Amino acid sequence: MNWLNKLERKFGRYAIPNLIVYLIGAYSVGFVLNMVAPNILGYLNFQPYYILHGQIWRLITWILMPTDSNIIFLLIMMMFYYQLGTALERAWGTFRFNAYIIGGILLTEVGSLLAYGLIYLFMGGNFAYTASTMMGQMISTSYINMSIFLAFATLYPDMQVLLYFIIPIKMKWMAAVYVVIMIFSVWDTYHAIYAYTQSASTALWYAGIMLLCIVMSLLNYLIFFLSTRNLSRYTPHEVHRRQQFKAQMREPRPGSGIAKHKCAVCGRTELDDPNLQFRFCSKCEGNYEYCQDHLFTHQHIRRV
Repeated sequence: MNWLNKLERKFGRYAIPNLIVYLIGAYSVGFVLNMVAPNILGYLNFQPYYILHGQIWRLITWILMPTDSNIIFLLIMMMFYYQLGTALERAWGTFRFNAYIIGGILLTEVGSLLAYGLIYLFMGGNFAYTASTMMGQMISTSYINMSIFLAFATLYPDMQVLLYFIIPIKMKWMAAVYVVIMIFSVWDTYHAIYAYTQSASTALWYAGIMLLCIVMSLLNYLIFFLSTRNLSRYTPHEVHRRQQFKAQMREPRPGSGIAKHKCAVCGRTELDDPNLQFRFCSKCEGNYEYCQDHLFTHQHIRRV
């Protein structure tokens, strides 16, 4: 993924550590707002009509939209995605995890704005306004969470979790279940709208907008994993192998006669006695290491 490597070299220092914590914090704020002042969420959700009429704060505040109204399920979801997010950040690195999450958010926004523009162009302003209202009701970070889950299932396909804390199931099958649930939710939405409006075209448009939101939110997953042919670099086995290799390279080869530690007073090394312990002195000016016999008895070195 050469383009992502270039971006990481240029902008890696701006990456936000523990981004998943801030995302979960946004869920918490949205849940509280929904409990104490639910009407205010209507001014924070993502509606292209109002964004194009100057309410640009909606480009950010829609992240606060609560993903669940039940506090028990919300807490379970927060703990679950905290574990997934931290695991992905450890496997990929902070910058790549940032790129994955922020990319999903931006693609959701761009796709929704483009969809609004096309609807306005071909269906007129009244229908576009209705579509904007629909988007405000549907667009949340639920599908961003889904992209986190799919990424984790791709990296750890054979990891086993307990579905509903009871049923053991591997992540790859869990991901398949989630995909089926998403497809069914679109189908169920179509039938619910049709039963309410008795209009197949309205129900089809509503389901189409929902499908577009899902696809754009998950597009970052497709871009991230399909834009490289070297997916094995990010598997847990490969990450562990590289870490072991780096650790072995830092250790001296057996029989090489090269010592890793050396006392600055007596000159002894771990090759002289494997039971010797070595520590650096924090009061000496410089990197001076001492054995256990001279760590507390040596004269501290000061630079003149």
